[in-house]
Parts: sequence; structure tokens; C-alpha cells
Amino acid sequence: TEPAFRLAEPAGGRSLAEGARALVRLALCDNGEIEAELIRPLDPAGGRLVGVFRQDRGGGRLVPADRRDRAEYRVPAGDAGGATDGDLVVAEEVGRGPFGPPRLRIVERLGPAADPRSVSALAIASHDIPTEFPAAAVAEAAAAQPVGLDARTDLRAVPLVTIDGNDARDFDDAVWAEPDPELRGGWHILVAIADVAWYVRPGSALDQEARRRGNSVYFPDRVVPMLPEALSNELCSLKPGADRACLAVHLWIDAAGRKRRHRFERAVMRSAARLTYQEVEAARAGQAPLPAVPVPYLYGAFAALARAREERGALDLDIPENRVRLDADGRPVAVEPSPRLDSHRLIEEFMILANVAAAEELEALHQPVMYRVHDVPTPDKVAALRDFLAELALPGLALAKGQALKPDLFNRVLRRAAENPAAPIVNELVLRCQAQAAYSPSNIGHFGLALRRYAHFTSPIRRYADLLVHRALIAGANAADRAFGAGGLPPGSAAGFAALGEHLSATERRAAAAERAALERYRAILLAPSVGAVFAARIAGVAEFGLFVALADSGAQGLLPMSGLPDDFYDYDGRRQRLIGRRSGRIFRLGDPLSVRLVEADPVGGRILFRLEEPAPAFAARRARAPMRRRRRS
Repeated sequence: TEPAFRLAEPAGGRSLAEGARALVRLALCDNGEIEAELIRPLDPAGGRLVGVFRQDRGGGRLVPADRRDRAEYRVPAGDAGGATDGDLVVAEEVGRGPFGPPRLRIVERLGPAADPRSVSALAIASHDIPTEFPAAAVAEAAAAQPVGLDARTDLRAVPLVTIDGNDARDFDDAVWAEPDPELRGGWHILVAIADVAWYVRPGSALDQEARRRGNSVYFPDRVVPMLPEALSNELCSLKPGADRACLAVHLWIDAAGRKRRHRFERAVMRSAARLTYQEVEAARAGQAPLPAVPVPYLYGAFAALARAREERGALDLDIPENRVRLDADGRPVAVEPSPRLDSHRLIEEFMILANVAAAEELEALHQPVMYRVHDVPTPDKVAALRDFLAELALPGLALAKGQALKPDLFNRVLRRAAENPAAPIVNELVLRCQAQAAYSPSNIGHFGLALRRYAHFTSPIRRYADLLVHRALIAGANAADRAFGAGGLPPGSAAGFAALGEHLSATERRAAAAERAALERYRAILLAPSVGAVFAARIAGVAEFGLFVALADSGAQGLLPMSGLPDDFYDYDGRRQRLIGRRSGRIFRLGDPLSVRLVEADPVGGRILFRLEEPAPAFAARRARAPMRRRRRS
């Protein structure tokens, strides 16, 4: 019998399809299981390879965009597909002899590798993200028509508004609030969400394609939508002044932010305004009033919800979200942190409340629920975090035996670390310590939000899981004789929810990995002219083969390999995340400041390499007391 291995949760959003080959590292667990840690896939995504075409007399060769793939690939002259030297291309294997490199045929040209506009195209192709809609799906979207009132509630007189980023391309949620005198300082909140279920019916061509994609994918210069633009940017986008079908939820909260009741309805709305986060924040400060928009009421309701969030102890990480700024020609100008405003938090809290109400409503209606679940961190991750915090002389997670792990324990660590120079690293490590959120019909709660039940309801334009929740709400309301109309979840759908949840979790990870890869390549483009320059940095990761460092000014991360460290034999202390020089006794540990010189910035591979710039007086030689695995500088 062949031995069975359990594949550990892949890092960086990578996942393997059934039958795929991969290079893994095996480890024997305490329970006797053999765990396989993914190092890298051995098969290109979708059986395809993405890279740069280099022309020569015999046709050419392909240099893989994935720098971990060091194989050489030949492209015969007749299989170049019109590609010219330096083009980014997609290729497939056409032959492999007993000797010599595999042979490829180019099937798609993505554009010149030197063109910054090729960055997102490269990420899309590398992660096998579908971009072309089937003709039948496009036809269904084009044939869609606006809805009438029929049996819907008329919400057009309510001044609902959308609040999004400056560069938002679709608007699927709108909000409104007013004081509720019966609740003594409480609030009545209304959240209206685009009624995608009316247009995307189960089993249709639109439905099958949306299910396959799982979600929209967002890049600085484009969006790969889950639905055709006739829906995502038109009939399902809550544009100001236009009548739109919606699924709305009324939410009543008390002064402490606790939900007292809710009510769902299928309605027609008319957005009073398309607002940005900055505009709402300015209106709150009295700098630019927004007539007919209840901004003070929105913030009043938000204040109550913020109190409830703090009371239940939801995880409060401070991880900056980076934004790529492009010029008119699509070239990156800067990668900069997006400002974190109260208006962002306001929308988040309104959406969280609506998502909780959706999960509760479906349970009450005895309908299948595609929960958004987030498990408790594993003991080994918590132990690793505790060891690192001990190195910083910060309080670890001092848990008494049998004490339940709660997110507020992490919040205490984050508050204590806030004034420490290593605060960004601490926030990042607390994030890494967490389990990965996923979709599942089995409810285990949401650890990070400190919620017992939670289901995504608020973004059906861009997430298929939300569309499933809408359909279940419609089916449940119809079963309760509330006449919500067509588009509900078909009977028997629950049987496929477990497999569907795994699929949607995988497409979400794929999207995150593609977006992250694009960001890394934009950073490499910006750094490429600075090769040879010296930067202030901090150690963001420690591995057997070197250090990962983050630049202080931009946050860009790259590898400082063993060959870039002072000549020595280095022992890797995985438990405390350190490298220790055997002769010098010098310790490189997570969070330490460094001065580094940029050696390479590869825009195609997204690889950034550094070497240590001496002197670096911030380090003191210390003796290691932890078990170590030996590693020689290479």
C-alpha cells in the first residue's frame, strides 16, 4: 500500500489540482500523520507555461516567469506563433524526447515584457484566471432588462448612498441610517445589495461561468469580473439616479451596537449619490457638506457598532493596504499605503452586521448556509509567535492550561507592541498566526471577528458565495409565503455545498495570489532603476536559505540569500526565527534592522535580491540556546 500524506495548508494562496505533481517537504507529526509541505508545483498551471520568448536561429527559447523553474524550454521555429524577442507569451508543451529540453508551442502573446501594462496580463495567465466569457453567458447578460416594482418594496424615496474607493468600478452595496427612538439611543440601519440572483439564475450559462470563476479579480489597471459588464457595471451596479433591483436588510441596533432585530425584503432602490470614502470623511468634518445624505446618522450608527466590536474583542490588526498609482500610460508611479479612514470602518461594520443577519435568517428559515468560517489558530503557530515575542521582551500569549484562545489575547499583544519599532512585524506575524478563512456549509464560527455565525451576503457581483446566500434567502422567504419571487436556491442544492465551498475557497486564494504577484512585479519595476543603491530595511522572514527583508520606505520585500551575508557558517533556528553565525556568534533575527544593497529587481519574475551592506552595528553577537538545524552559507 502506498503511504498517504496530508498536504499542509499551502502558503501564499497556492493550491494544487487533483493529479498535479509537486515538490514537497515531508515531516512526521506528533499524531503519526505524515505532513507534506508544498515547496513548488512541478506542473505549470492548467498545463501551460508563461514566460519571456527569446529568439534565436533555431526558433527560440522560453525563459519561465516563475524564477523557481530553472528548466530550459525550446520553441521550434514553426511554433513561435508570431512572437518576437522579448514578448511575454503563454505556451504549451508539444514534445519531450529522451534528451534535450522540452519543446513548446506558443499559444498566446501577452505583449512586450518591458511594457508595464503586461504586468496584470502576466499575473492572469500565470494563475490561469479565465478572462473570456462564453458567448451564451454574454448573450444572457445583454438580454437582461431592468425590473419593475411588481411585488417588490419601493425604497426609491430612501436616500441610500454607495460609499467606495475613488477607483471603484462596480457598486453593489448602499447604506442609510436614522435614529430609532424606541431603542433609546439605538439606530435603524438599511443595507441594500444588488439583486444579482434575479439576473443570474441557477443552471444558466451566466451561473455556470460565475461559479467557475468564483470571484472577480482586481488589478491596478483592470478587473477580471465574475459577471459580464452588462451586469457588473450596469444593471447590477447601484448607480446614482437609476432604479435598481436589490435585496435589502433592515437592521435595528441598540446604543451598545447589539442587533435587536432585522428584516429582509426584495425591493427597488434608487441611489441618491455615489460617494467616496474621502468625501464622506470630509463631510463628517464639516469641510464639504453633502445635502440630503444622513452623514451624522451614519457615523452615529457606526460608533455604536464600533463599541460592540470592541466589547466582543474582534481581532484588530494594523496591516496597511498598498495601492499602485499609475500614470496615464499605465506605468507605475508609486506603491503607497492607502489611508485607513473611519469611513472605511463604517462600511465594514455595516456589512458585517448584514452578513451576521443573513446567517441568522437562513438558520431560522432552515435553509443551507454557505458560511464564511475562520478557525482558531493552531497550537504550533501560537507557540512560534510566543517564542518570537519573548525575543522582543514583549508579553507572549500566556495562556493558562485549558484556557480558550480568543482574538482579544492577540489584541493585547498588538497594543503592547504599538510603540515598538518592530510593530509592523508583530502585526504581520499575528496575521500569519491566523488560520485561513474559507467557505463551508459546516459552521465553526469566525474567530477573527469573534462571531458565532457569519455568511457573506454583501457582494454578489464579485463573489459567488454571496450569490448562494441571496438564493437561499429568496428560497427561504418563498417557503415562508413571503413571495420573494424567482431566482431562489433549487431544492437539493445543499448536497453540493461542501465541494462548492472548497472550490470557492480555492478561487479566492488564486485571486489573492495573482493580485499579490502583480503588486510584487510593480514594485520590481519601480526598484529596477535603483540597482546598486543602499536601503534601510528590516528582517521580515528567516529561512534556511537566507533572509526576507522589507524596505523601510516602500515596504517592498525581497530576498537576502546566504551568499549576501558575511562569510560564515550559519545555523538556522526555526523555532525562534534566527540565523546564527557559528564563528562570529552573530544573530540575524526577525524584526532586526539592516542596511542592504539592491542587487537585482526583475519585473518579469517579480524577484528582488539584496546583499547585506556593512557595517551594520545594530547587531550584537549573542549565544543561541535553542535547538538548531545546521546550514552552510551557499
